[in-house]
Amino acid sequence: MKLSQGINVERLQKRIMDLGEIGKTPSGGVTRRALSPEDKQGHQLVIGWMKELGMNVRYDHFGNLIGRLEGNHPEIPPVVIGSHIDTVKNGGKFDGVIGVLGGIEVAQTLREEGFSHARPLEIIAFCEEEGSRFNDGLFGSRGVAGKLNESDLIKLDEKGITRLEALKNFSDQIQPENMAHSVLKQGEVHAYLEMHIEQGPYLEAEELPIAVVTDIAGPHWMTITLEGEAGHAGTVPMHLRRDPVPAASEIILYIEKLCNMPEAKETVGTVGILESIPGGSNIIPAKVRFTLDLRDIDLDRREGLFKSIVNKIQEVCKERAIDWNIEEGMRVPPVSCSPRLTSYLLEAMKDMGLPPKKMVSGAGHDAMLMTELTDVGMIFVRCKKGVSHQPEEWADAEDIAKGTETLLAVAKVLLNEREDAGIA
Repeated sequence: MKLSQGINVERLQKRIMDLGEIGKTPSGGVTRRALSPEDKQGHQLVIGWMKELGMNVRYDHFGNLIGRLEGNHPEIPPVVIGSHIDTVKNGGKFDGVIGVLGGIEVAQTLREEGFSHARPLEIIAFCEEEGSRFNDGLFGSRGVAGKLNESDLIKLDEKGITRLEALKNFSDQIQPENMAHSVLKQGEVHAYLEMHIEQGPYLEAEELPIAVVTDIAGPHWMTITLEGEAGHAGTVPMHLRRDPVPAASEIILYIEKLCNMPEAKETVGTVGILESIPGGSNIIPAKVRFTLDLRDIDLDRREGLFKSIVNKIQEVCKERAIDWNIEEGMRVPPVSCSPRLTSYLLEAMKDMGLPPKKMVSGAGHDAMLMTELTDVGMIFVRCKKGVSHQPEEWADAEDIAKGTETLLAVAKVLLNEREDAGIA
């Protein structure tokens, strides 16, 4: 596999830093939540870079930003490189961003080298991968994979704005009523590649700059509501209370214990949001609401643990006379990446003199949904101390460049693959 010398490390790093200025917080982090004014400003910057190198730029009806570099045969399925540029609240500069900007760097290098390719190349910044605004991530990639329904559009942010309203206000090109026209079918994408920071400490511990992802854990998101009876903190005896807080505490500690069992292996469970309502220091709460993010690379094990959690909720709430409800969010099965693309990526790493390391992803990515449509290959880039979703998130420019160089080498192969292409 022939490698290029064309990746411009300084250009790529500058773009990452420039994008990181949009939505910058006082602590040095970034808040650029999906479909927000900051997200739009970030999109405008990315659109400018895409247009500078001659890409045709458009939005689909899920709010996915797509830049297209035409090939010699524009009628055949493209190779797609993608990720996202939305962030969590006070997140980092690299999560998702390196995949989109690395893809743009690949496209720009191809143009600068005058590389002739049969297939088009598309770079996608997927809409709301993080889920930090409407509390269900991977929206844009779930959209193209045909995994959305009407309930996804009526979800509310903390200001009472629906996702439908946010999409309509973001761009005139986005027409949610025409979403069906943006759903992709198998065969409409030749291959999908994604580069992302690891978001964990493994690569740093192994002193490796990059690795190839073989499997991605599937997240199951939900919001659990426990409803008791409000009362005065000083006048209601303890034995007469229907307090949802102790019930929630008992359930949350059970989740921690369950996910720590030896047989759970790669299972992780996280309560990220915990809300007591109405929230007064001298009021017995009427209601407790908390989120649960349950992940595993084994679907049967994950769903078995979920059933155990539901049974525990029923048991605790019955004993304490508490009503309960579970609102389902994102529920995505774990997936495996394409052996073919994995082998291409490993070969490119070997040609660069890098150890051909493979690993599993505990975090969810847009690549998971793209497996519904095409072969998927994914690269992880080392990040400092494994920190992510924090202002301290950091990946070295040289490591990102190695990942981008690997993307470029494999993209060159895929862009001229001709099986099922209908060309001589």
